[in-house]
Amino acid sequence: MTLDSRVKDVGEIKTVHLFDMVVDLDPPLDIGSGPFGRRILFGSAGGSFEGPDLRGEVLAGGGDWALFRPDGAMALDVRLTLRTHDDALVHMTYGGRWTTPSELRADMADSVKRDQIDPAQYYFRTNPLFETGAKQYAWLNDVVCVGAGYLVERGVAYKVARVA
Repeated sequence: MTLDSRVKDVGEIKTVHLFDMVVDLDPPLDIGSGPFGRRILFGSAGGSFEGPDLRGEVLAGGGDWALFRPDGAMALDVRLTLRTHDDALVHMTYGGRWTTPSELRADMADSVKRDQIDPAQYYFRTNPLFETGAKQYAWLNDVVCVGAGYLVERGVAYKVARVA
């Protein structure tokens, strides 16, 4: 098969560290099993984020309306509000996928063992987008990001990078 002549080399996709974020979680709310899987709300109880150009707090009230699919994978549907150190508000949304090998699922469900599992043993990736009216952070409205997530005590954490 010949490569389509319209395909161009756009160079390697590169990323630049944006921030690290920790989100503390409220107790989960099990909405139940529906036609697409089991829906659980993991509400945000707060948190923090910090990077070279951006830092502040994750406000309570957002969350992840996670869908546990029949195949064991989790589809993320997250909405959070960030407040920067200089009091600007930023709306952050992301989808993503979290897949865990079946042999780790019992330990992932254990509140003591779950945050001790090496994140390299599971796939937890996100695609954050931002929206803000704050002039000093307007550049966030035009970037696409990727994130790698992992479990921490009482919540989740992410390393978020801007696609350059």
